Amino acid sequence: MSDPSSSAGGCCRCCCSFILTSGLTALFMWLSLRGSKPSCSIEDFYVPSLNATDNSTTTRSNHTLYFDLRFKNEMKDKGVGYDDLNLTFFYVQNGSLGIANYTVPSFYQGHDKKARRKELVQTYGVPWEAAYRAVSNGSTVTFRVGLTTRVRYKILFWYTKRHGLKVGANVDVNNSGKKVNKKGIRLKSGAPESVRCPGLVVISIALYFLVLLL
Repeated sequence: MSDPSSSAGGCCRCCCSFILTSGLTALFMWLSLRGSKPSCSIEDFYVPSLNATDNSTTTRSNHTLYFDLRFKNEMKDKGVGYDDLNLTFFYVQNGSLGIANYTVPSFYQGHDKKARRKELVQTYGVPWEAAYRAVSNGSTVTFRVGLTTRVRYKILFWYTKRHGLKVGANVDVNNSGKKVNKKGIRLKSGAPESVRCPGLVVISIALYFLVLLL
């Protein structure tokens, strides 16, 4: 005759094993589905009108600016789909003055891939005379580049939900009309990023530790 307590103990062990397995599976799935935000940096930035080495009328009246953005997806198992990227340019030497807007069309970036976007944009409202005097006297002037978009991650054959991305960076320009920093300038978020853990994973992790205590 079988011992009822032995059957109950076996059932309890099976339940604990199931809970433990479920918790670990949920945790691993969550870790594999998480996506890290792609990085974006300003590799080149040129303002012809501030190039004091070329004092021709054509150069001085050229009120465009050239930028080269690099996008880097460091994830080896996830692609990134970008919505349209909205760029806003500011002249921030004295306050913050909006001077240009530009939209980079949406695109897809594969696993562990890089992408470049090199464009010219027409500016408006920049106090060019004051800016030129500043760089001619050995000072620098500061511009700011802001970027907003939404990204979603491609895992195998499907995409996750969209996540907002809002970053920016200041760019100092000297009398060559180019950015002072020779290295790429990474666009960063002004607010710390928080990692949210889905409710199912929280419960599973709690059950996992509960099993360990039994």
